[in-house]
Amino acid sequence: MHPAGRMKSIPSGVWILGLVSLLMDVSSEMIHALLPIYLVTVLGASMLTVGFIEGIAEATAMIVKIFSGALSDRLGKRKLLAAIGYGLAAFTKPIFPLATGIGWIVAARFVDRIGKGIRGAPRDALIADLSPAEVRGASFGLRQSLDTVGAFIGPLAAIGLMALTANSFTTVFWIAVIPAFLSFALISFGVKEPERKSVPGEPRPRPRLSDVGRLSTAYWMVVALSAVLTLARFSEAFLILRAQNVGMPIALVPAIMVMMNIVYAFTAYPAGVVSDRFGREGVIAIGVASLIVADIALAFAGNVTLVLVGVAFWGLHMGLTQGLFAALVADTAPEDLRGTAFGLFNFAAGLAMLAASVMAGALWDQFGPGATFIAGAGISVVSLLGFVLLSQHLRRRSPVTATPES
Repeated sequence: MHPAGRMKSIPSGVWILGLVSLLMDVSSEMIHALLPIYLVTVLGASMLTVGFIEGIAEATAMIVKIFSGALSDRLGKRKLLAAIGYGLAAFTKPIFPLATGIGWIVAARFVDRIGKGIRGAPRDALIADLSPAEVRGASFGLRQSLDTVGAFIGPLAAIGLMALTANSFTTVFWIAVIPAFLSFALISFGVKEPERKSVPGEPRPRPRLSDVGRLSTAYWMVVALSAVLTLARFSEAFLILRAQNVGMPIALVPAIMVMMNIVYAFTAYPAGVVSDRFGREGVIAIGVASLIVADIALAFAGNVTLVLVGVAFWGLHMGLTQGLFAALVADTAPEDLRGTAFGLFNFAAGLAMLAASVMAGALWDQFGPGATFIAGAGISVVSLLGFVLLSQHLRRRSPVTATPES
């Protein structure tokens, strides 16, 4: 099937969920791009306080993801939980411009991350429920692309609005409220959840710990390889620090994230389309190879140009892997346990990201930036070898990861 035809085959609900993600990311990134500076320069927070706020927020999101996924399986109401998650995020946004102290910011970030934790797994499971198997990779890729478009529009909007408003943080934070509530309204009224298969008259079974045993070996291999790869793909904050380290002007450093997200956004959907036709594992393997190239370029970068090359390959890696991992989870998990499967997958990835960022920071402090990125390249090689084993296992299992061209 031609890519344009495949795009038309993606259900309207997936498009709407992509737009929901885009709008919420625009809102969140407008605030988060400025929040560290606002905390330090306006509210007088220390760098330790900033780190504490972010650490608590992300840890909260990781924990909530497990329970929300399992709850969506139990209730059979994925849209409801996703909408609650987006609603919590929307209703916390006005707290940022209204905050008079750090305590309010801590509370807002805490509730916002609870919202993110609630919505993540049910939303991904809902996309899997809505998408026919032959366009599942394209569906996840499209959602990821639209989400990432929001991730670079948000910081750009923040930069432009700060210039137009004479650096008025409060004005920018109020404007960021608008797309958040549009996102909540769109998922509430624009998405129709498909009917889930059930036996008439039989109550939906309660989730049990033993249900985890029904998750296949292939699923656990996907989770493990994703976690290993995440150890190699630490926080993007280190990309910004590397650019500053080689002499990029501070005023231009945000362009690093914009560039990465542009590459990410424009490759995620085509990667999904290709994976539907030829299989997910090969595309992800190319993505892992791109991360190795990125790490090597960043490890030995002596100027801004080489850093930009590394950042571009980093974005390519994200586009070729993130949406497809979600599609692989949907491919390898039972339909009635998709929420649980996505919750466990996201939790493992979150723990790995936390460990990776601590490791990266320790290596940077002890041995310099080169050691951080060389370690990332080494771990990426290990994960690439793992994908060879995963490909062999999935071929024996004969999953629905590719369909003939029509």
